Amino acid sequence: MDQNTVEDGKQMSIIAYITLIGTLIAFFTNQEKRNAFTSFHIRQALGLWLLFMAMGYVVGIFDNWNITYSWWIFFSVLFIYGIIGAINGKANKVPLLGDVFQKIFKSIGQ
Repeated sequence: MDQNTVEDGKQMSIIAYITLIGTLIAFFTNQEKRNAFTSFHIRQALGLWLLFMAMGYVVGIFDNWNITYSWWIFFSVLFIYGIIGAINGKANKVPLLGDVFQKIFKSIGQ
């Protein structure tokens, strides 16, 4: 990706990580212009949000504060990592899960 692509897509890339609604806003906004940098971060954010919600049900079953805190810290670190990458204009995949998200959501942004 060239620098112009990164600069044009930086704002929507950051918005994608804010909430699931932000991810949807970034997705629909990106449909017109098809920015590769934004598409990359939309795939990462969508994967994080969907996994966050799905695992929330599993974590809720345990009813244990230690597990809940660990889960929140784990996802907070992943979201912060993604936001910092978007702010810095880098297409860094989220640790542990980034490759999976890119493969599952490869149709987004093409």
